[in-house]
Amino acid sequence: MITVFDDMQRSHAPREFIVSGKPQPIPERPERIGMLMEGVHRLGGPVVAPPEISSDTIALVHERRYIQFLSTVWERWKRLAGAAETPVANVFALGRPSLPPAHYPDSVVGQCGWHLGDGSAPITAQTWAAARASAATAAHGAKLVLEGERIAYALCRPPGHHAAADVAAGFCYVNNAALAAALFTQAGKRTAILDIDVHHGNGTEAIFYDRADVLTISLHAHPKRFYPFFWGYAEEVGRGEGEGFNLNLPMERGTTIKPYLASLEVALKRIAAFGAEAVVVAAGLDIAVDDPFEGFAIQTAEFAEIGRHIRTLRLPMLVVQEGGYPSPNLGLNLEQLLKGLSP
Repeated sequence: MITVFDDMQRSHAPREFIVSGKPQPIPERPERIGMLMEGVHRLGGPVVAPPEISSDTIALVHERRYIQFLSTVWERWKRLAGAAETPVANVFALGRPSLPPAHYPDSVVGQCGWHLGDGSAPITAQTWAAARASAATAAHGAKLVLEGERIAYALCRPPGHHAAADVAAGFCYVNNAALAAALFTQAGKRTAILDIDVHHGNGTEAIFYDRADVLTISLHAHPKRFYPFFWGYAEEVGRGEGEGFNLNLPMERGTTIKPYLASLEVALKRIAAFGAEAVVVAAGLDIAVDDPFEGFAIQTAEFAEIGRHIRTLRLPMLVVQEGGYPSPNLGLNLEQLLKGLSP
């Protein structure tokens, strides 16, 4: 299995995010990469770096003014007299979809309130470079699959599935899984995204919610008491042309392998019925029992079982790294998942 990775992704190193109103040490930190690479190296196979990605490619799933914001916000923020050390919103554009386009602010403070969806998308001097490298990693992985690889692994960091077309949130800035799906679709492949992260992939859902050409499925902890709280309910099925092309399978916190596999089987049957020709697996390893977020209770050996179930689709597949945070078994969990997925 080919792994795609860009070392620039290590450069994004925020210290804190907001939890229950207080700054706390952030688990989405560069050390994740070394832990994940341990699993990659045990599996063997080449590790390749992607070429640079253009803004035009990122614009397949993100608004251009959002791309402009991410690429300039740090420098613009630093010019503010008396500002906080890092960009942060003090006012939010509630009801943003109904606001006229002319109401988009020129102020960097106002744009932070427009584009930063919560307190867990901290911006550093290297955030945009790392996010671009993460997106390039996913895009190159999609290219490898389109060129004939049965399966490839994109080690993307920062992750992406909470990023909507014009919003960063939940450690995510560019939606890597959505970008890969857009590239598959552009190449004529009927594509499904299977998100197995413990958190609902709300950004991915939002990007494709009105579309029928990409099936989006998310298995996750029920949002009634778990991030992202406002999205991820079963009644979210898509809108307009997209009605029937979004499936949410929320489960209770502490879910173990047997009920998890029951939900996964529902997802796999929907993918087969959709007639998918390619699959993007948004691989959140934070379903593990020892993950710091304590959402589900999947054991290390059970990741291979999950992978074997997904492999029954027998479709070209790109595995895009999402969550999964520093824990003793993070690399082992990745190794087991990829073993299960491998032909």
